[in-house]
Amino acid sequence: MRKLLILAALPALAVASPALAQVEGRVDIDGSVATRCLFTLPNATISLGELSLTSNGKLDAAKVNGRTATLSGWCNGAASTMTVTTTQLTTGTAAMTGFDNRVDYTAQATVNSVPASDSSLTAGAGAAATVGLFSGDITVLLSAAASPTGGIMVAGAYTGNVKVTLTPAL
Repeated sequence: MRKLLILAALPALAVASPALAQVEGRVDIDGSVATRCLFTLPNATISLGELSLTSNGKLDAAKVNGRTATLSGWCNGAASTMTVTTTQLTTGTAAMTGFDNRVDYTAQATVNSVPASDSSLTAGAGAAATVGLFSGDITVLLSAAASPTGGIMVAGAYTGNVKVTLTPAL
């Protein structure tokens, strides 16, 4: 009988004994994402065709003004910026008095209603515009086309470009 009492008391002793102390460990997880910008469509072409008026040979500004091209890209930094740098439309042929071999213009790039612009009359990039986080189209618009003297345009192929630069920043 004494054995039965001891066996009956064992479960009660197990419940009454203090719980084993719990211990825990922890694994911390970290990572990072670098700020960056990327063009997903980095190049486009605006073909202006004949730049001069057939009536007098002078620049037809309407062939340049209002022309657009679309680039696409993204930036993942809240303070990312965009700048625009233009080069004049020029031909390699020299211009004599009364003739022009250059077309100056302004280019404006816009993303999410934020514009950045530059004029080919001044060297270097225009002022930076903060575009922040974005993903989508960047529209480039040409305007304010003019030749230096309003002279007759020299015959030849004219080339220039608009460079849009995205700079990532936190």
